[in-house]
Amino acid sequence: MSQLLTQLYRCVVSVFLCFLYLAEMEVSEEERRQVEEQVEKMMSGQGSEVTLCDVGLDQSKPATLRKNVTYIVAAVIFNDKEEVLMVQEAKQDCYKQWYLPAGRMEVGESLVEALMREVKEEAGFDCEPITLLLIQEQGPQWIRFIFLARVTGGTLKNLSAADQESLQASWWDRQSALSLRGRDILRLIDCGLKYRRDPWHPVTLPMDMSCRHVVQKLVLVYTNNDDIWVLVIKAPALHLPTAAAVKTHAVTWAANMVVQEAMPKAYYDHDVNTLGAFSLQHNGRQHGKTDGVCFNTLVALVPDHVQRNEDGEKVEWKGTERPPPVENSRYIWCEVRKKTLKEKLLKMTKNMSILPVHSLY
Repeated sequence: MSQLLTQLYRCVVSVFLCFLYLAEMEVSEEERRQVEEQVEKMMSGQGSEVTLCDVGLDQSKPATLRKNVTYIVAAVIFNDKEEVLMVQEAKQDCYKQWYLPAGRMEVGESLVEALMREVKEEAGFDCEPITLLLIQEQGPQWIRFIFLARVTGGTLKNLSAADQESLQASWWDRQSALSLRGRDILRLIDCGLKYRRDPWHPVTLPMDMSCRHVVQKLVLVYTNNDDIWVLVIKAPALHLPTAAAVKTHAVTWAANMVVQEAMPKAYYDHDVNTLGAFSLQHNGRQHGKTDGVCFNTLVALVPDHVQRNEDGEKVEWKGTERPPPVENSRYIWCEVRKKTLKEKLLKMTKNMSILPVHSLY
């Protein structure tokens, strides 16, 4: 009898939670429209001022260049023969080895200004960026921004102009033997060639918008075959979550912190995948006040199909048509119903046609 009552109790609780869940899932049509407008703005590459941070601010310090954050810029530049621009290092620890034009951002610079300075100093050329190709990060303390760029003037640096920045520059056909400082750039060069021949994401360049911390603003979605939901925070008005990066984790771990806060029970049964960035925001003119970066990202919450019980044994995975229940009253799922937006988002989650953000942890 006691077992029967227990089962009945669990059934009643499940039904109650189901009704509660469905009620929590409801947003008004006006609120839905506002959320869809925010998502469309993000997808179009537009930014917005970071006026609040919803998660992780207590674990984050304001970004201060050369103190707790380091930004690296690197340039992938080709000539008409698809030879890539390389520079010969002058530093003692990699003397005479070859690398892409690259270096640390200086205080007061924008990312594009840092790129143009490094290429001029190391290769002798004036340049302009075409697009960001890839972002690599090891937490907020080290982020590398790789640009595809083009030469706009100047002359190729030769040995007579050697200085502490570099010994010389040269065009490399990628076949001839060359002593490389690091093989990591081969992937970057391949990425540049791929984009040059067949661009797979829209042109993406940093927006001149200030941010004090390194943060991730999320379009965090859950999908089934035909439907898609976006996780939003209720107050002060429905808005996409913003989370601060913490020093001990990858920048993209900020998305995990949002999911942990919103649905802690479901967190361990799902993967949190940052698929890429729609855009990024940086200013940098006020040292210690605007040195932060805001990554406007697409994040997918994906069920882990390998489920285990409390003893670690595999159990049958039971799929669900709806996103996992929100357990924190700050959050709510908003279903995307605008047809064109839904189709674009669903397509993006499948082909990841946005700027890649790779964590090197």
